[in-house]
Amino acid sequence: MPQIRQKITPCLWFDTQAEEAANFYTSIFKNSRIKQVSRFGKAGREVHGKEAGSVMVVEFEIEGQTFTALNGGPLFKFNEAVSFQVSCDTQAEIDHFWNSLSRGGQESSCGWLKDKFGVSWQVVPSALPQLLTSADGAATDRVMNAVLKMKKFDLEALKRAHAGQG
Repeated sequence: MPQIRQKITPCLWFDTQAEEAANFYTSIFKNSRIKQVSRFGKAGREVHGKEAGSVMVVEFEIEGQTFTALNGGPLFKFNEAVSFQVSCDTQAEIDHFWNSLSRGGQESSCGWLKDKFGVSWQVVPSALPQLLTSADGAATDRVMNAVLKMKKFDLEALKRAHAGQG
């Protein structure tokens, strides 16, 4: 029996889309994989209501982080109270993750989006914390003003705002 090596594992509760979601996420992130798929048996059907053999749990990994996707039924829905941040070094990365994760979902502001399953993500330039914690208060204000006007982050525009260029 495999042992859990990660101390904390996010569990994403889906109605019936756990396997579809895990495949979607692992198709977007290069360093990812499906680790294991567990299926419902006959036992407990009166409680969970799922057909024997249908997917119960999918364990998948993105960039070394293990996630669990559970087909728990329609009782709970995702909301913005919990989200995942994707740190990006380049505009090409920002574009890739923004376009891929938002496909079929909903774009918001300040790098936020919901994917087609309702999971919230923020696609963020890795340089943003440094740009927002500058000793130059005016530069920080310019960056924050730029951030508040963006949906998908524009890394060069943020750098220009920090430098006071346009």
